[in-house]
Amino acid sequence: MDLTHRITKKQAVKEPFPVSILSLTVGAFAIGMTEFVIMGLLPNVAEDLHVSISSAGQLITMYALGVAVGAPILTVLTHRIPQKQLLILLMLLFILGNGISVIAPSYAVLMGARMLTALTHGTFFGVGAVIASNLVRPDKRAGAVSIMMAGLTIANIIGVPLGTFIGQNMGWRSSFGAIAIMGIIALIGIFIFIPKLKQDKPASMIQQISALIKPKLMVYLLIGALGNAGLFAVFTYITPLLTQISGFAEHNVTWILVLFGCGVTIGNIVGGKLADWKLMPSILGLYFAICLILTIFTFTIHNPVAAVLTILLWGTASFAVFPGLQVRVMSLAQSAPALASTSSHSAGNLGNAAGAFIGGWVITHLSLGALPWVGAVLVGLALVLGLVCYITESRNKLA
Repeated sequence: MDLTHRITKKQAVKEPFPVSILSLTVGAFAIGMTEFVIMGLLPNVAEDLHVSISSAGQLITMYALGVAVGAPILTVLTHRIPQKQLLILLMLLFILGNGISVIAPSYAVLMGARMLTALTHGTFFGVGAVIASNLVRPDKRAGAVSIMMAGLTIANIIGVPLGTFIGQNMGWRSSFGAIAIMGIIALIGIFIFIPKLKQDKPASMIQQISALIKPKLMVYLLIGALGNAGLFAVFTYITPLLTQISGFAEHNVTWILVLFGCGVTIGNIVGGKLADWKLMPSILGLYFAICLILTIFTFTIHNPVAAVLTILLWGTASFAVFPGLQVRVMSLAQSAPALASTSSHSAGNLGNAAGAFIGGWVITHLSLGALPWVGAVLVGLALVLGLVCYITESRNKLA
């Protein structure tokens, strides 16, 4: 009995929460701030740098393209660098990019600084997800990834409003200064807490690319892109939806978005636990739930209270799917999990851009009120592809 007690106690001691993951969460928080904070500062940036609002908006577009296109390339080029050293290098580049943003004398210099930070974005999440999943037991991988990703969602609730407030009251450059300080804190945490993990012999560039272009993996990247397209087809235009259809005053939209962000954070953590329990069933179940919620949103958007409740549920379900999908993508590229994970973020960003474009087309050719059901159709396509993959995999196992 005493021996059993000691073994149980030893196992309990052996499984503490890895505090090192929190340093990745802080890094994700800083990256989330630098991606989104500029949305609330576009008029300030445009006025200070003597460019139009639409030109300032290209700072957002080019950042997304930098993540989508540049991040996988950077991951391939740095694949031989040990993971901890690579994270340190990425955070140094991130701090440098935001530091340049603080002193940028022109629009072109600011654009270059944004592109530099965009390169670090996807690679940080790709490598960070691999490290987080290796710091815990195999049955806790999705939960560990979700804790790291929570930094990105919390950035939307706290970091972006705070950064916007700083920028509007102390100048937009101050926001990037605050982000650079967050990057320094993350760098210190990574340096101190992230252990040097034993790595397999790095795959060659050809092997990595070969692992990435497997048909099944490409299908899962497409699933992620379609899911994000469904999300951003609606979310990009959430302010006009709430003001023109639901009847909210514009100043109330901020608090509704904070509520959405709370749902996002809850969903991210719950989604990680669901994926650790049943990976593919949870992914498919969540996509089905998102389809249903967006379809219902087509009707509840006309009632203020019902609209807010639907938005909370939508945020929760939409982001609950990400940890499981990330783990699934990594598992399909055993020889290049970091590249697969980074490519997942790239596909997601392409989905974001496609969703915004599709949403604009819907508003022009159909109506603003058609956005929710169009979003449901896009997520439905992701669900159908996921079901086909799951059924095919199940049959192959039985054969």
